[in-house]
Amino acid sequence: MLWSLLKIVLFVAAVAALTLGAGYVMESQGGVQITVSGMEFTLGPLQSVIAAILLVLVLWIVFKAVSLLIAVLKFINGDDTALSRHFDRNRERKGYQALSEGLLALAAGEGKLAMAKAQKAERYLHKPEVTALLTAQAAEMSGDQRKAEEVYKSLITREETRFVGIRGLMKQKLAKGDTDTALQLAERAFALRPKHEEVQDILLKLQAVKHDWQGARRTLSAKLRHGSMPRDVYKRRDAVLALSEAKDIFDEDKPIEAREAAIAASKGSPDLIPGAAMAARSYIAQGNPKHAARILKKTWSVEPHPDLAAAFAEIAPAETPAERMKRFRDLTSIKPDHRETRLLKAELALAAEDFPEARRAMGDLVDREPDARVLTVMAAIARGEGAEEPVVRGWLAKALVAPRGPQWVCDNCNHIHRDWQPVCENCEGFDTLSWKTPPHSDVAPAGAEMLPLIVGKLEDRRHPEAEAPHTEILGPSTTSAEADPVRETAPEMHEEKAK
Repeated sequence: MLWSLLKIVLFVAAVAALTLGAGYVMESQGGVQITVSGMEFTLGPLQSVIAAILLVLVLWIVFKAVSLLIAVLKFINGDDTALSRHFDRNRERKGYQALSEGLLALAAGEGKLAMAKAQKAERYLHKPEVTALLTAQAAEMSGDQRKAEEVYKSLITREETRFVGIRGLMKQKLAKGDTDTALQLAERAFALRPKHEEVQDILLKLQAVKHDWQGARRTLSAKLRHGSMPRDVYKRRDAVLALSEAKDIFDEDKPIEAREAAIAASKGSPDLIPGAAMAARSYIAQGNPKHAARILKKTWSVEPHPDLAAAFAEIAPAETPAERMKRFRDLTSIKPDHRETRLLKAELALAAEDFPEARRAMGDLVDREPDARVLTVMAAIARGEGAEEPVVRGWLAKALVAPRGPQWVCDNCNHIHRDWQPVCENCEGFDTLSWKTPPHSDVAPAGAEMLPLIVGKLEDRRHPEAEAPHTEILGPSTTSAEADPVRETAPEMHEEKAK
């Protein structure tokens, strides 16, 4: 509103000034006298002003005509002029129009049309760094992988497009399953742009799949350094990589110093159950049971697990079942209401033939989480208490069709693993395994293989020299993950009782 008022005021002022000037010129005396070839021309004040305006206009037209003539001469001579720039702008306009149409065609899924538009844009623009990527993506969409590979290779030859070309070839090799070449390309791409998060993730995954744990730890450090990973996640995954390196070192029978260094690094994450178990066994081998127990207790406070209990049992393998029950109180008192603690206490009581205590330890697990392991332990308790054969078989029948309970399950694809692994064997996801109950089991419940775990030698119990039932229940009977619904908690404890 204020600006509009100001423009009106300025317009009125301009009109008033012109009117005043015209009046002053008309009332003034004199003029301009021009002599040309002996002829005199006398112009009045108003005529002089008009003549001056006409003279300026004529001079401007002459100047433009001379400029045009010079531009034409330069154009004929091959120099860059306004005329050539006009044609250049026209080509550029057509090129960018073709490029935008190609991008729209690519977004619409019309690969062949996008390739045609990309070629047209290249003819007009002569900028392969702009049009080549569109051509490559359109070729991939059309299924012409050979053409896309050629374009990506051409991009590698240019400094400004080298990273784009390497990344495109890397993704092509990944799609073909050529992980060796993809790893080499990922390393080159990472060297060019270490802050690129997608390249970091691909390189880390490929290094983990190839068991290049040291390289993966360097990549992980780069992710932390460039701010693409929180520190808590970094500590967890670095511990996973250190544990994986330690496992390989054990398999290769490297010197004990290398083992201890790798295991020490694997303790960076207290919730990493395999790392805690391995570190504890290392301390046991060194004759340092206190440190082993401390690590196991710390991890048990985060997530109780049968592997931790098995490692805790290895601290004193020669103890009696009663001594073991007493020593395990330090562990079972940490999370007394956890299902794993209840099952551990029940199994310890079974080994000591304290069947009422085993039943008390189970509590309401049968009602809350009636999986195969819980029902198996209940069958053992019933058998140990002298229940009738139909009662024991009733528990067995329930265990046969019950869920398997917590297992190592991939968070990405829900694939079930027998043992913990750093990389999922199905989807190759890194650090995706969790100890949890799978949403659904793709393994049929065991049948005949399961019965010896519970029943054992039923007929042998009729003889005085027969073994106690819990030795058959808790002892290791098979190595098949599908056939073993009962997670072994402390194998040494069962072997001691069997003796």
